[in-house]
Amino acid sequence: MIQRHTLTEDDFRGEQFKDHTDDLKGNNDLLSLTRPDLIQSIHEEYLEAGADIVETNTFSGTTIAQADYNLEHIVYELNRKSAEIAKKATDKFTQKTPDQPRFVAGSMGPTNKTASISPEVTDPGYRAVTFDELAEAYKLQAKGLMDGGADLLLIETIFDTLNAKAALFAVQELFDERGEEIPIMVSGTITDASGRTLSGQTVEAFLISVSHAPILSVGFNCALGAKQLQPYLQNLADKSNFFVSAYPNAGLPNEFGEYDQGPELMGQEVEKYLEDRLLNILGGCCGTTPAHITKMAELARNYEPRKKAVAVA
Repeated sequence: MIQRHTLTEDDFRGEQFKDHTDDLKGNNDLLSLTRPDLIQSIHEEYLEAGADIVETNTFSGTTIAQADYNLEHIVYELNRKSAEIAKKATDKFTQKTPDQPRFVAGSMGPTNKTASISPEVTDPGYRAVTFDELAEAYKLQAKGLMDGGADLLLIETIFDTLNAKAALFAVQELFDERGEEIPIMVSGTITDASGRTLSGQTVEAFLISVSHAPILSVGFNCALGAKQLQPYLQNLADKSNFFVSAYPNAGLPNEFGEYDQGPELMGQEVEKYLEDRLLNILGGCCGTTPAHITKMAELARNYEPRKKAVAVA
């Protein structure tokens, strides 16, 4: 949705960062500070389409990811402001439709580093980040999101479960310090037809690895389209005693990295999830516009949600 607007370097810089030494175009999270009007309008488009939950504009909102732009020092402000923008939008729509309350999910992305895999082909034992560094970064992000009014935290697009475990550790530590808890959603990503995460875990291994935490839901997003994700989601739904979520891409990207699958076709593919009662929470990732969400909301009204399994296998 951001890419639909022809933004310039100046949009990303605004007044606050007009003298910053690094190029900032492409740092979409930064728009929460420099173009909050744009970010709020995007949230409202999805809410108008029928979304119950919107994510904050903080997928790369950690000190680790923002180091690429030398902006580690703004991470707390970035997350707090992003949550405030999303909360303003959801409050507006909850007031419009009090029988359909809307919620803000604080987006906590995977970072651009992995704790389980070496980035150096010649040095398999090397790691570019430690568990403690990840936990510290996630804790600061979660603090900003909670202070900004996020209703829940979404640890998402997990390609390395060790990164996610650092996030879960950080969030629990923050909860203990604050004496306050909000729900946690966990969403992994199956990267290819092997049915495994990038760090090599099967669906069941991923589920077991996060099942120690008091999470609201577990699921998958990104990487694959709805049709390709179906068998892995079925496996997860069969074994999980948590609620299950899915927000796949609008099909697979074309040679230009764009997503061509329209709302009707994507709707046909996600309806299979609903028919088989695999889900409690449904949405869309890359390429899904408000028109896609409108279609999903229409379909979801016709089906009962998944019943939780008795126990994790």
